[in-house]
Amino acid sequence: MQRICVFAGSNPGKRPGYREAARALGKELVACGIGVVYGGGSVGLMGVLADSVLEDGGEVIGVLPRGLFRREVAHAKLTVLHEVGSMHERKALMADLADGFIALPGGFGTFDELFEITTWAQIGLHAKPIGLLDVANYFQPLLALVAHASDEGFISPTHARLLVVRENVSELVARMMAFTPLAGEQKWVELPPER
Repeated sequence: MQRICVFAGSNPGKRPGYREAARALGKELVACGIGVVYGGGSVGLMGVLADSVLEDGGEVIGVLPRGLFRREVAHAKLTVLHEVGSMHERKALMADLADGFIALPGGFGTFDELFEITTWAQIGLHAKPIGLLDVANYFQPLLALVAHASDEGFISPTHARLLVVRENVSELVARMMAFTPLAGEQKWVELPPER
């Protein structure tokens, strides 16, 4: 595993534990020789993560939509900053550059990225691990919703298990590195051409 894409809030959240977890995740990834792909920002948990990785000499690749955010939001010291034309391009490039995905606490943008990448796994567009760092039980309401959707027949039990959930940074990264795709899951599916 060369790189993990991290989805994280552009705000720091109310609990100091969120920032501590972002910092610890960055340090753990560097210690394991894993680079980071992320949204390219210098603010919130995104900025804490990037700073942590860079402080320890790790690789950080940012992907930021051109013109969508104020220029000062972009992190100035990244290994590489890709500027793309849209949010759709951003998510596609981050997915292409990464060998797995981890979500830290965040808001609508984090949820959007998490659900899209999970949907891509569900329909066979990738077979990469997807992890949640469940800091202070942040993701428990979301996991309850996933369980409810599965109980109601909208998410298969197999797909409900696509998310690797851990509270401990080291355990999550180790599990991500040991990941093997679910038996019988296709890595890629052929989609009809766009019209």
